[in-house]
Amino acid sequence: MKLRVLGCSGGIGAGLRTTSLLIDDDILIDAGSGVGDLSHEEMSRIRHIFLTHSHLDHIAYIPLLVDSIFERIQNPVIVHALPETIEALKKHIFNWTIWPDFSVLPAPEKGVLRFTEMNAGDVTRIKGRQIELIPVAHIVPAAAYRVQFGARSFAFSGDTSTNDSFWDVLNTHDSLDLLIVETAFTNREKKLAELAKHYCPSSLAADLAKLKHKPKVYLTHLKPGEEMAILSEVKVAIQYLQIKTLTGGEVFQI
Repeated sequence: MKLRVLGCSGGIGAGLRTTSLLIDDDILIDAGSGVGDLSHEEMSRIRHIFLTHSHLDHIAYIPLLVDSIFERIQNPVIVHALPETIEALKKHIFNWTIWPDFSVLPAPEKGVLRFTEMNAGDVTRIKGRQIELIPVAHIVPAAAYRVQFGARSFAFSGDTSTNDSFWDVLNTHDSLDLLIVETAFTNREKKLAELAKHYCPSSLAADLAKLKHKPKVYLTHLKPGEEMAILSEVKVAIQYLQIKTLTGGEVFQI
């Protein structure tokens, strides 16, 4: 299983793209601005999009993706997400005011976009890959995902703050090879992190202590300009794991 990081920044700027992970060539987890760096041929291979939540930096490029490859779509692109996330997309994005409703285009029975609800504990199987939805604690209903292929697996926290559900579910499995986890703020901004329901290094350290596995850990969703400060604080707080910052363009073979 190949994992390609299209975007992983908590903001924008030269060389920075917001959250999107490409599994092999047909599955996206989130659809932030990193999707825009794909060629049209690469975009046309995407069959499934798994969303963590409804915030703009994670969903902004779904409308543009579908519009850009509209003529190439033979079978609908399927968006998998929590019911609340799907409702937000239908109400606020694909509503004919912000963007056309591609679930009924080019015809009601032949929409190029399809929505499929997932709930806590649901597992979707696609060509040997198992994608499990895990609820997490963010300012809106949000999900993490654990993805397994054969004996290998990785987990992505999405946007979250202190919780037990993510770590409890990961601990029910026998192993975890790679963990991608958000840390949006420095400890200096702990109050803001708590209000926005994001991790800072101290809260991440407290929650990582709940995990029985010792995977490689990569930090994502760091605020632009704060990347090195956040990493430094995390390394001080967590010294028993190998921890790096995630970088756009990185590729993992899992």
